[in-house]
This record gives sequence, structure tokens and C-alpha cells, in this order.
Amino acid sequence: MRIKLPITGMHCASCSASVERRLGQEAGVTTVAVNLATNIATVDYDPASTDIAKIADAVRDVGFDILQIAADDSRDVMQVQQEKAADELAALQFDLWVSVILGALVMLVSHLDTFGIAHLPVQPTAWFLLFASGIVQFGPGMRFYRGAWTLLRHFNSDMNTLIALGTSAAWFYSAFMVVTQTNSPHLLHQLYFEAASTIIALILVGRYLEARARGSASDAIRKLMDLGARTARVRRDGEFIDIPIAEVVPGDLVQVRPGEKIPVDGAITTGTTAVDESMLTGESMPVEKIVGDAVIGATLNRTGSFIFRAERVGKDTVLANIVRLVEQAQGGKAPIQRLADQVAGVFVPVVLGIALLTLIVWLFVDRSAALTHFVAVLIIACPCALGLATPTAIMVGTGRAAELGVLIKGGEVLERAHALTVIVLDKTGTITTGKPAVTGIHTVTGTEDELLAVAAAVEAGSEHPLAQAICGLARERGLPVPTATNFIALPGFGVQATVDSKIILLGNATLLADAGVETDSLTATGSEFSSAGQTPLFLAVDGVATGVIAVADTIRPSTAKVIVKLRALGLRTVMLTGDHQQVAAAIGEQAGVDEVIAEVLPQHKAEEIARLQREGNIVAMVGDGINDAPALAQADIGIAIGSGADVALEAADITLIGDDLNGVLTGIDLSRRTLRTIRQNLFWAFFYNVLGIPIAAGVLSPWGLVLDPMLAALAMAFSSVFVVSNSLRLRGYRKG
Repeated sequence: MRIKLPITGMHCASCSASVERRLGQEAGVTTVAVNLATNIATVDYDPASTDIAKIADAVRDVGFDILQIAADDSRDVMQVQQEKAADELAALQFDLWVSVILGALVMLVSHLDTFGIAHLPVQPTAWFLLFASGIVQFGPGMRFYRGAWTLLRHFNSDMNTLIALGTSAAWFYSAFMVVTQTNSPHLLHQLYFEAASTIIALILVGRYLEARARGSASDAIRKLMDLGARTARVRRDGEFIDIPIAEVVPGDLVQVRPGEKIPVDGAITTGTTAVDESMLTGESMPVEKIVGDAVIGATLNRTGSFIFRAERVGKDTVLANIVRLVEQAQGGKAPIQRLADQVAGVFVPVVLGIALLTLIVWLFVDRSAALTHFVAVLIIACPCALGLATPTAIMVGTGRAAELGVLIKGGEVLERAHALTVIVLDKTGTITTGKPAVTGIHTVTGTEDELLAVAAAVEAGSEHPLAQAICGLARERGLPVPTATNFIALPGFGVQATVDSKIILLGNATLLADAGVETDSLTATGSEFSSAGQTPLFLAVDGVATGVIAVADTIRPSTAKVIVKLRALGLRTVMLTGDHQQVAAAIGEQAGVDEVIAEVLPQHKAEEIARLQREGNIVAMVGDGINDAPALAQADIGIAIGSGADVALEAADITLIGDDLNGVLTGIDLSRRTLRTIRQNLFWAFFYNVLGIPIAAGVLSPWGLVLDPMLAALAMAFSSVFVVSNSLRLRGYRKG
């Protein structure tokens, strides 16, 4: 069973590591993922071994609290977090203004004498600085004391501990000097009030900017949740009335007028229209819909008015599934984060040890500089950036992908996508449209339209895909189709019928040969069509061959361009199909793939994927997500392509809501860019601490390089803001 715990009080990687470590120790808990960017812990547990109350108590054991407990498919968690975040941002903004105004005043007064601007009386100035900085220290700065004390009671520590210790050391030392050295003429030069106040102000500036940026990072889910309609116009007691969306039930008849959002998922029963499905697919062109076609909730009805029968409502709609998958992705972790988690688990205690060692050493080397180095080490070492490096990039990357109609299941998928070497594509419905179409007509006598009209008459009553292709083209051309009688289906060969008192045969060459029809005039054309991967259908009227119609499953318009771009990414492209070698080779040549594997039964496709993996390849499989499910599961990354209502969400690692192959390119490219961003973030976070702590400790002071605590606070704030801002760049990603 899975629950989500919205947690309050987490500010850095050490916080999330403490919660994760404690929950992992709870009996019955199988997996835990604590996301610092969303402040949500996702917990899988065995109800027979533990319960929700015990899990919540485990969180409180390490000094944090929870807002609400919710099931995995509930959207209330996100709503509660948003409301809490808004309240915290308002309180943070107030504290920020107080600390900035008073901190700037303390800084100015402290340095008037230093810069020779004014000579202030020592005692009144010192007491003013004590009280003004005290307001900052125990007003806005109280949040650090509360956080540190909460964790200290549970023998834990985090960045609040570092900040509280650092600023307290500076402030209380200065307060002691004011009380004991009141008559000293050099008193003002021995005070660090401005350091304590400025550090608090700078850290709050960083937290405020970080909170704003983190809010932007989670925009994707909020936008998705806001896409849905609020009401639906449903038939009740013989008339259509507007009701809240939550009251719609499967089976309801729902009316949608031009310009309205479709409220839930279903199928059209009356009317035709064009629907803007860009919220699902990222494609702006409206899709024509007729009776029987599926419509998806939250898409926009453009032109006609229609009635549809509700089939999926509430948490079962495509939109709800998308939100759930995005939440799942944003709550997960990339394997690359493991190193950051391991470091964060011991980071604060190690920093405290380094800071104390620094203080002791400098008390012997230069007592006047000891406090400065001690405070600088504590302040610059806060592991905020380390904790935000991975989750913010995953949040933004997967959120942007969802906006483009690509659902990426999480950090592990992002990391595997970076190493892909081979991409295998199913033919039917993936490289091709999956719907046969007439690709050529050759006549011996009469015109193309006359031949097509007779063929459409014969096939009018058939449900075969080839028959539908012929009838569909006749409708498109607006041809008058005569009525056929005496229809006889000849499985494996074709059909026979009577049209205008003439006997018509339509099928393969064997059908006509068995009927004694001479086909020499069509043999060359039929062979040409077959060589191109098309199916030739020969037509004879009263025993005389009159023409041949070629039908084929045509490749998607975007296929060839996408294949070129995939190869440009360094991927070897392979087409996998059950079709005959000749047909497969023709399609493969048109698509431009590197290799064609044909005549493979559906149950054997997974074996072909495994064979490629044994050769040392990292393989992605692209299929329709239904009969390709075993192959999708076998592949290192499974990519399901299809309409939003039909995709197999569970079988694939990446799901394309639309049916455009460009989504494959988008999914792989955006995965790579997101992982690249994670690596940049982690490099910055590690580099910053590795470089900053020794400088703050005074290792380079013999060469004149000393890190002031205020600059340390500024650097620490910049580090977190940089990591989040770097992740936010992914919001600008555009389809290739």
C-alpha cells in the first residue's frame, strides 16, 4: 500500500535524509522516497506489519511534522502543500523585510566610524546595535532556533543548526563585549552584530528566492490539475442541466457546445466536431471527431455541438492518470542522487566537527580571527543546494515533458535514457499509421474512379481493413457507389459480388487465376506494387481483368525525419515486425532505419529485445503498448505510443499521449537534457562545498584570502538559487 506524507520543516538534504533513514527503519515499510523539492514523502508499506499512525509517528520522531495523510491517488496532498507553501511564503516575506531593513541599518551604523563618515558615541551606538540586531536575531532568526531545537530534541541536526550556531556565536560574543567592555574606546571594532544580522537577512533572501523558484518548478502539476472542467451539462429527467463535475457518473449523456471543455472521457453518440487536444499531445491542430470516436476530458471542443456518453470519470480519466504519473515521476529519485543522499546523511555532523576544529586552531594562531572563521565554516556549509540538485530538475523536466504529451515515469528512466544505444520500433501503428490506405490504382479499361466505384460497391459490407481503405477513398472522392448483390466472401483469396448484373471478382492473383481470368496485363504492375511493400488487389468484371488497386499501411508523415534525428543522437534504429520480409524491407527503406527484423511473432518480440541486450546494447522499445507489452517490459526503456485512452500506461517507462513519433524524440532528448542538468547541479553543489569550506576555515589566509561570514551567507544563498534556476531552464524546452 502507498501513502503520501506532506512534511513540514525540511530545508536541506540532511533533513530529507533524516526522514528517509528513519522511515526506512520502520517495520513493514518497503520503500521510501523523500522529495525535498515538494516536501512530500512517498511511502510503500505492508498494512499487516505497520499502519499510517506509526509511519506518521516515525516522521515526528526525527523532529518533523506532517500536514495530512492521503492515499496515492488523492490530489488533496498537492492542494494542502500549495496552501501551506503560500502561508510560509507570506511569513517568510515579512521576516525578510524586517531583517533586510534592520540588517542594513545595523550594517550602516557599524561602519560609519570605520569609513570615517561619522564618529558616533561608543556606548549609545553599541547598545543600539545590540537591540536592533537582537530584533533580527530573535525575530526573523527565531525560525532557525525553532528548527534547530526541534531536531536537537531528537538528536538530529540540519542547516538550521549550522545557521543558529553561527549567528548565535557572533551575536552573543558581541553582546558579551557590550556588557563587559562598555568603557573600551575600541568597542565598536570588536562587535559582530552586523555579521549576525546580515547573515540572517541574506539567508532569508536566498530562502525566499528558492521558495519562489520551487513554486515555479511545480507549476506543471498545478497547470494539469487546472485543465479540467468545473461543471458538465448532463441529461437528467429528459433535459440537460449543469452539474458539478464530481457528480458525473459513467453512462451519463453529456452535451458539449462549441468553445467548451469536454468534462470527462467518453465516446460521441450524436454530432460531429473538431477537438483541440493540445493539452494531451502538444499538437495545436484540431482533430476531427464523428459518432463513435473517443473524446478525452479537459480537451477543448472547437466547432460543432455534440453529445457523448461518459465512460471514465474522476480518478479514472486520462487527465487523472497523467497527473498521477507526473506526481509519481516527481516523487521518485534518480540513481545518481544516491551519492548526494549518502553525503547528506553525515554532512552536518562533519561540518560541526570541522567548525569546532577551526575554532580551536585559530584560538592558538590568531584569537581575533577565530570567531570569523568558525562562523564562516558553519554558514557556507549548509547543504541546501545538495538536496535540491536532483528533485528540482526531475520536477521541471518531467513536468515540461507532460505538457508536451510525454509521460516520463521518473529519475531511473531519465538516467537509463542517457545511455541508450539502440532504439527498436514496432512497424504497425508506430512507424506506420496502422490504418491501410489506397496507395495506387492501375486500370486496363475505364477510369480510376470507375474502377474504384465498382470495388467500393463490392467491399461496402465488409469490415476488413483493406475494404475500409477502398470505401474510404471512394467517399473522399465523392463517387456514386452502386449497390452490390450476391456477396460471397472467399477467405484467403478475396470476394465476389454482382454489380449492375455483372459478376465482379476482387482479390489476389490466385482468385482470378482459379476463375480462369487472364491476368498477364496486370502481372508486372502487381509485382511492382508488391516489391514496394503494397498489397495488390486485382479486379475482374465478367471474367475480364480491368485493373489493380494497391493498398498499404503507409508510414507516418513524421517518421523519416524522426529516424534521421534519432540517428543524429547516436542511436542505432531497428524496425521489428511480424510482416513478411519483402513488405518489411520496403517500409524500412522508406523510414530510413538501420536494420529490419521481420517475420517475428508477437510472443517472440521480447526475445529479440533480449538478444540485442545480450550483445551489449542499451535498448529502448517503441510500440503501441498493447500487443507489444512483453517487449516494452523487456527493454531497458519501454515507450508506448498511441491515443490517450488506449496506451498501456503500466507497461512502458515513457508514454506518449499522442500518436506522433516526434514524441519519441522529445522523450529521449528531454530525458538526456534533464540528466545533464542534474549533473550540472550536483557538480555545483559538491564543488561549492569542497571549495568553500577550506577557504572559510582559513586555509588560504596566509595568502590573504579570507572568507567573511557575510560573503559566506551570500554564497550559500546563491548556490541554492543557482541550482533551482538552472533546473528551471528546462521549462523553455521546445520540441526538436
